[in-house]
Amino acid sequence: MWPRVLSGVLLIAASLLVIAQGLAGPSLPPALTVSGFQTPESILHDPDEDLYLVSNINGNPTGTDDNGFISRVAPDGRIVALKWIDGASASVTLNAPKGMAISGDTLYVSDITAIRLFDRRTGRPKGSVAIPGSTFMNDAASGADGSVYFTDSGLKPDFSPSGTDAVYRLRRGALSTVAKGAHLKGPNGVAVLPNGRLVVVTFSQTGEMYELTADGRQHQVQRLPQGQLDGVVVLQGGRLLVSSWAGSSVYRITGSAVEVLVSNVQSPADIGFDSRRDRVLIPLFQKNQAVIQPLR
Repeated sequence: MWPRVLSGVLLIAASLLVIAQGLAGPSLPPALTVSGFQTPESILHDPDEDLYLVSNINGNPTGTDDNGFISRVAPDGRIVALKWIDGASASVTLNAPKGMAISGDTLYVSDITAIRLFDRRTGRPKGSVAIPGSTFMNDAASGADGSVYFTDSGLKPDFSPSGTDAVYRLRRGALSTVAKGAHLKGPNGVAVLPNGRLVVVTFSQTGEMYELTADGRQHQVQRLPQGQLDGVVVLQGGRLLVSSWAGSSVYRITGSAVEVLVSNVQSPADIGFDSRRDRVLIPLFQKNQAVIQPLR
């Protein structure tokens, strides 16, 4: 299922830009596709640096091989640094990086059973936080109060359920559990809503999405047209964008109304959003590419 390692020739051509055809409906402008990544799982826009960060698993999503890396990409699609933060460096531990969040001057990265911390500007390591009992730390999202939230999708290396499904909160170095249990159904993407609640999307085949209160209670459970939901971002006004592997799509959700915003995107993983330019950022996990899709 996992993509083959790219050849050195492709890595040399890492900043190749291709105008993507057929990725979106006729109402959207053409997209840019950036090639040369290694199992890209998540994209995050750092508005202060005005760069896109791409987490690269570089192999097995549960492999403790210390070869994961974070790329820096300019808004025009140029790869500024393919391995800006590199697990191959003696000073960096990064196995299979997935979701990312920024709070203050720190970049938080989910990495199997731990959270890695880096300086958002220099990439310098700032330590790590182990998540006891976790098996598949996945997405991350920051809140206005400095809290950072993380999901454990509850998966074993063979991707069967491990029973560790959970959502965690990290604030001022203190780790707490927001919710835990099989009823979370493989929580994957997480984001903070304007009302302070969390919105969680699941990688289950049923395509469930729900809100979580601060004390872990579920509300507003909703099923999207197709499942294997991965990333979720909150737009102005509370609208949502959600990626679906089963649908090869990014959905736009307004209340209970769901529409396909971007179609024909294979294995769309943890999406990001550039609010400055009104763009959805889509990592194509199995194609080693990232799609930059303008919405206007």
